[in-house]
Amino acid sequence: MSQADVSQATDIAAAPSRRLTGGLFLPLVIFSCFAIIPLLTVFGAETYLLGLVTRVMIFAIAALALDLLVGYGALISFGHAAFIGIGAYAVGILASHGIGDVLISFPVALAASALFAWLTGIVCLRTKGVYFIMITLAFGQMIFFTASSLAPYGGDDGLTIHARNTIAGLKLLDNERVFYYFALLCLLGTYLLCRAIVASRFGRVFRGAKENATRMATLGFQVYRFQLVGYIIAGMMGGLSGFLLANATNFVSPAYMSWQRSGELLIMIILGGTGTLNGAIVGSAAFLLLEEWLSGFTEHWKMIFGPLLVLAVLFVPGGLGGIGAALMRRLRRG
Repeated sequence: MSQADVSQATDIAAAPSRRLTGGLFLPLVIFSCFAIIPLLTVFGAETYLLGLVTRVMIFAIAALALDLLVGYGALISFGHAAFIGIGAYAVGILASHGIGDVLISFPVALAASALFAWLTGIVCLRTKGVYFIMITLAFGQMIFFTASSLAPYGGDDGLTIHARNTIAGLKLLDNERVFYYFALLCLLGTYLLCRAIVASRFGRVFRGAKENATRMATLGFQVYRFQLVGYIIAGMMGGLSGFLLANATNFVSPAYMSWQRSGELLIMIILGGTGTLNGAIVGSAAFLLLEEWLSGFTEHWKMIFGPLLVLAVLFVPGGLGGIGAALMRRLRRG
């Protein structure tokens, strides 16, 4: 065997290790940044900074769920915010009846979101393309108007939650730092779950259906069932986001599940780069931080953000997550 053959064999053997390292480096940087944010609050503005970044992490969970559908399943949902609202209302309605413990509200929020995902998914997933987009929008608006008509729970005005959920009776989440790290733990768990799903046999079938559903069906896979399970999982993740949002704001509103919120989630994953998972987190942070910054100049901040998004789509097709991955590769080569 020549020296060139030996070098080629070594490179092939090392490739999986390099891919693993490259795949882990960017998320390690992202989650390390989240972990050290509370340490920066010693310089002041603790409540503001923790509240802002907590909101970023909460919406990053919902964006991860949507990226699982859009980026890996080509299922473009325009009603994903409905799951956020369902999770939030599960917390709010239980709290209004004196039930405010995580051990009850957390599984109820996930179960309610999963049930709605199952009931709507069995209908939505029988359609494709623009029809799927429109029917998810229709179901999202249906649950929006249902929440608006719940007069005992605030109706259009929303519902105030007087205290955050307890954990086994302990008011641990009342501490802003504890709640921050609780949200970070939920984000990390969601991210790891999504990575495991994408890398699993289930994920390979799910991604294969995106490329050619007919071929996957010919191979003997029941594509519809795989997509339905993926849709339910994404719905539960959205419910988790709503559960955290209700506790973060001590308030729930029909606005949480409006079509505008679903559109913002789509913008987040487009901005970060679809089909990357890392991009969903980066895109959420970029969107919410830009919103916070631009809204300080004008209430019509979307007039400024819109052209920026168009430029990002035209000139950065891989999204911000793609830029980050490219920089990491260049640093490793250097």
